[in-house]
Parts: sequence; C-alpha cells; structure tokens
Amino acid sequence: MANKKLHPSVEQFKTFVKANPKIIQEVRRGKSSWQELFEEWYLLGEEDTRWDNYRSEPIQAKEKTTDNTNSSKSVWMSTVMDSIKSMDQNQLQGYIANLNQALGTIQGVISQFSAGGTTAKSSNKTSGEKKPSGPFSFRQD
Repeated sequence: MANKKLHPSVEQFKTFVKANPKIIQEVRRGKSSWQELFEEWYLLGEEDTRWDNYRSEPIQAKEKTTDNTNSSKSVWMSTVMDSIKSMDQNQLQGYIANLNQALGTIQGVISQFSAGGTTAKSSNKTSGEKKPSGPFSFRQD
C-alpha cells in the first residue's frame, strides 16, 4: 500500500488517543465508534469535560489548562461570528423556508396518523379560521 498522508486533525486525534489509552478500550468494548469519538473530539476539543473519564492526569493539571480552554473558546466564537458575517442572507432565508416546508409536511403526516387527525381537519374547514400552513410564519421584507 502506498503511504497516504493523513489530515492534520486526524494526526492530532491519534496523538490524543495515544495519550489516553482508555479511549481505545471503550471502542474495543463496542461502547463507541472511532467516528463518533473523532467527531466529538473535533467539535468539543481535547479539554472538554467529556474526556475526563479517560484522562490519567491529576485534577490539578486541569486547572492549569483552563486558560487554554478559555482562549480556544474565544477563537471558536470568533470563527462562528466570521461564518455568520459571511453568510448570504438570501440563501439562509431559502434554507429556513425549506425547513419550514419540511416541518409542515412532517406535522401533516403526524396529524394524519394521530387518532383525532381526521376530525381536526374537518372542524378546521367548518370553523372558517385560516391558520398558517406551518409552525412558523415568515414574511418577506
């Protein structure tokens, strides 16, 4: 097989797993998969409390890393804010409209299969009330 270079984040995860061998035991027991653990590690970071069960370091060392955690959270927040600033509002509004339509469809299916679904539809038609088609009402500016 050819030697493939792994993504840097995968390499970092591998070193994290090597430093915390209890993670390997959890995967071997079948409690978690590598994909799940990698995604949690990637989203939460190494310093999250989720990994406390797998650490072999004393609690005092965690107190020293709180400054690093705060700085990584501020970096994460700035990344999120930059992403929000660079979003196209029309595209975002289209996504929300699609989500609204999907939720309305799901709500319709659930109401059809519920016990009182048929009586609720007939009472809405006779009452003459006009209700919004979905759970959210969005208006164009």
